[in-house]
Amino acid sequence: MKKIYLAGGCFWGVQHYFKNLLGIEKTSVGYANGKTNKTTYSEIKYTDHVETVEIEYNSNIIRLEEILLRLFKIIDPYSINKQGNDIGRQYRTGIYYLDENDLNCINKVCEYIEKRDSKKIAVEIEKLNMYILAEDYHQDYLEKNPKGYCHINLDSVFLPVFNKKYEKPELEKLRNTLSKLEFGITQNSETEKPFSSELEDNYEKGIYVNIVTGEPIFLSLDKFDSGCGWPSFTRPILTENINYYQDLSHGMNRIEVKTKLDKAHLGHVFTDGPSSAGGLRYCINGAALRFIPYNKLDEFGYSDYKIFF
Repeated sequence: MKKIYLAGGCFWGVQHYFKNLLGIEKTSVGYANGKTNKTTYSEIKYTDHVETVEIEYNSNIIRLEEILLRLFKIIDPYSINKQGNDIGRQYRTGIYYLDENDLNCINKVCEYIEKRDSKKIAVEIEKLNMYILAEDYHQDYLEKNPKGYCHINLDSVFLPVFNKKYEKPELEKLRNTLSKLEFGITQNSETEKPFSSELEDNYEKGIYVNIVTGEPIFLSLDKFDSGCGWPSFTRPILTENINYYQDLSHGMNRIEVKTKLDKAHLGHVFTDGPSSAGGLRYCINGAALRFIPYNKLDEFGYSDYKIFF
């Protein structure tokens, strides 16, 4: 479990947005990095605290990069002391960290945004020096008041982290473009023979994409040798890419893994993976994936994914 503190304007909406992401275990709202050790909602404009959301997350499920990229989807990072209709220092944007090791990731994401937009962001990046829990009526405000004020589009939690769109080709086109094995696995939930995939022992730096749509699914950083005979990973790149289904076939009780976008069968997930990485083992058919080496990410249109390395 790790913590990060995010400021993105009125904390009601920011809290509601992030608590609906997979891997976010606990949230609260409060006041951070002001001039005094005590404050209240009515006093923060004098004490210079910022409305902040405390996020406790499982780093084996959701990456800090994804959390930060999603922050930038709901804020205007170039607005100073203003988000939506709210104006004042208490509504400034910020990223406040506890772990010094997180600073590299924070800087990397901020540099990515600046390079993407060719603009300097106005987001405060500081180590957390205080966090004062807000009054009870502010906690989970939009759950208690569903029609309450919110300056962000809460439905954007269902939008992808990156803007590139991936589409599933027509079934007949897939029959012509995929091999019989690739089609059988992705469309009919078949399974390749163990140790038959050339990707099983591939540990080159890069990403693994859905062979049907081209959507990135796994990172080489999360691949490990499980000895099972199929490519194995500890987690997907992003929490948005995968759906899970109970699979009672062949007299077993397993969790099937499919891509969320096109419902292509990938394999199964088990709980006998490395404990240091969360304990999950995504046992994936190599024929359902295509490997893109790191040095070819730009060439194949996956430059955004360099941020995870």
